[in-house]
Amino acid sequence: MTLRTALLVLAIVPSVALAALWGVTTTQTFSDYQRQAAQTLLAEKAGQPSTAVFFNLQEERRLSATELAKPGSSTDALAQQRKLTDDSVRTFLRESAVSADNAPAEVMTAVGKARQVLNELPQKRAAVDQAKVDQESIFTYYSGLIEVDLNLFTALSHVDNPEVNYLSRSQVAMFWADEAISREDAMFARGWPSGKMSPVDLATVRGEVSVQGFTYLEEIQPYLLPQEADAQKVPGSAGWKNKTAIEADLMRPALPDASGLVPLPSLQDKFRPAIQDVKQQFDTMARTRTDRVVATGEDAIQSLLTKLLVTSAVGLAAVVVVIFTSWRLTRSLRRRIVELHNRAGELERTLPEVVDKLAAGEQVPLAAEEISSDYARPDGDELTRLGTALTLARASAVGAAVRQAEQHRGFEKLLQRIARRTQLLIGLQLKTLDEMERKHEDPEVLEGLFDLDHLTARLRRYEENLVILAGGQPQRRWRRPVPLLDVLRAAQGEVQDYRRILLDVEGSPWLNERAVGPVVHVLAELMENAAAFSKPPTPVEVRAAVVGRGLAVEIEDRGLGMEAAQYDAANELMRRPPRLDVLAQADDVRLGLYVVARLAAALDLKVEFRPSSFGGTRAVVLIPGELVTGAPAAPEPVAAVLIGDADPLPARTRGRALADLPEPLMEVPVPHQPPPPVEADTLRPSWARHGEPLEHGAADADFEPPLPQRVRQASLAAELRTPEPEAPSAPSGANPVRTRSGATIGAFQRRSRAARTGEFGDESAESTHIPTTEDQS
Repeated sequence: MTLRTALLVLAIVPSVALAALWGVTTTQTFSDYQRQAAQTLLAEKAGQPSTAVFFNLQEERRLSATELAKPGSSTDALAQQRKLTDDSVRTFLRESAVSADNAPAEVMTAVGKARQVLNELPQKRAAVDQAKVDQESIFTYYSGLIEVDLNLFTALSHVDNPEVNYLSRSQVAMFWADEAISREDAMFARGWPSGKMSPVDLATVRGEVSVQGFTYLEEIQPYLLPQEADAQKVPGSAGWKNKTAIEADLMRPALPDASGLVPLPSLQDKFRPAIQDVKQQFDTMARTRTDRVVATGEDAIQSLLTKLLVTSAVGLAAVVVVIFTSWRLTRSLRRRIVELHNRAGELERTLPEVVDKLAAGEQVPLAAEEISSDYARPDGDELTRLGTALTLARASAVGAAVRQAEQHRGFEKLLQRIARRTQLLIGLQLKTLDEMERKHEDPEVLEGLFDLDHLTARLRRYEENLVILAGGQPQRRWRRPVPLLDVLRAAQGEVQDYRRILLDVEGSPWLNERAVGPVVHVLAELMENAAAFSKPPTPVEVRAAVVGRGLAVEIEDRGLGMEAAQYDAANELMRRPPRLDVLAQADDVRLGLYVVARLAAALDLKVEFRPSSFGGTRAVVLIPGELVTGAPAAPEPVAAVLIGDADPLPARTRGRALADLPEPLMEVPVPHQPPPPVEADTLRPSWARHGEPLEHGAADADFEPPLPQRVRQASLAAELRTPEPEAPSAPSGANPVRTRSGATIGAFQRRSRAARTGEFGDESAESTHIPTTEDQS
């Protein structure tokens, strides 16, 4: 699409859209006006005349019943009433013949039905005069004729104007209540001359009386307007009370006589005035509401007409203004945009290249990217200054991007150098601590040294965090697979509140050597997060098991947990680790999650956070199957001779704490076979010693070595331990390894005994399960 076409579209589309909107609005408003005008016209031409027919037919029905009950008693009154009825019928037939094509079909059907049934009126009158019809037939005819009028009222109330619809709803109910009173009057008119009524007629009267009260209370009174205060007083009026009392006397249960008729009390003189009073109130109520409905409809039509004229005029003026303005602006913009387009062409060719170079990590010299601008004319118009601003903004953006990229790369390199140097110092500190632990045998000193060793291990992990956040990778590497239990212990040892962490491993899975370091780091971060966000002394449970797709490790705490949105955000971070800007994320408390996400992405680990059943958080780490391996071949196990209870040393079960170990057992060497010196490496697990030759020859086949003693870092892989200096020479007749190990085991026994008896102190005291740095460093 050319520039000219685009500008024409920008000018024409709003103009056409506004013109179409104006046309639709005008048409819809005019259609509403026509429809409501037709409805109002029908209400005036058919509704008001039919109201007069309604009341006249009611009176004619009563007089016809009286004439049939006693011929000649109401001939003159009936003739006069028929004349009034004929006048109202002629008016209705004349006014309802008006054409109303937009009127609802329901209204037109009701009008047609009313015109049709009125044509049978002369025949019914002749039958009454000649006494050739019974009471029930004439009552049914007149009631059906009046009901047609009521249906017309109902149809007229279904209009589009909500206010008219609301007023008409109670208006129809008023007519129905008035009809119930009139039917009651007509039924009693049959029995007054003879003073008797059939039980069926009395039952009909009772039904009409019930309809009157229900209709008024449920369908009329709740919808009365404040201006209709007189209608609110109908149930409390004297006429209503008199009518109710007389009806109670008239409808009192009585047995029929021999002719099957029920005698009526002589209350005709009281009944007629009371029922006429009540009917007059309902007649006035219905006529007043009808006038109000017609007036409201006329006001709505006038308001709609005014709205139609104003909307059409304003809309048309707006369309003209928009079309003219669009045409002028289009011509002006086209001239200026052509020049701006030419200026932007140069930027379009060069700016993407610079951005691609920066994204690829290439060096972009600022001087080579500067473009001379001949557009900086102070006297230029807005579009000229826009072109100049685009050029200058492009140069500034390129310069800022280059400088930011260089600063970011430089900062990452500097951060990695500092972290690497700090890691060297931490390594030396761990080596020094190891030497001191071997020189001292005092349990209290060793406890302090172990805690310091533990803090140093945590500090090493924090330094590795810096390396990872700066774009590097941890330097620790392993040459052989490592048991998962030792990996979990190593991660546990790097957590501040490690005493609360409980380990539970199903089976004996091993990890591939390339996954040991990252998995230890990931699990340590998650364990520390679980311990930090759960209240002591609640435990942090770590469970590991082999599953179908690899190895699953669950870390569950009993803290407060997170919201659903926070779980979603954390899991999204694990699935898509962002490109971390260390400077921008310096205050983010989730830096540990960034580290976990990066390490998990490197090894294809799946990390997911879920709500825990205890209210806290459960982190699930799925290690792929290719990173899980079997245990390497181990040498023959060394047997030990035990005394005491003669039971073997309990094997370590899933997650078993040191507090569950029995009292230490005495070691008895075989007579005449003194044990050879025990090296620290001899006490390491088989996976740590596999493939490493022993410094001394193999033990004699008949020799049964002493009970194995726990020494520092004996439970870890060789790759997880810091190098051990040569052990100092022991004094004559003593075994230094046994002496130190005995002190350590003694400390473990004291802690286990305190845990079993419930003697807990502060954080420096012994707890139920106190992993040492020998287990977790």
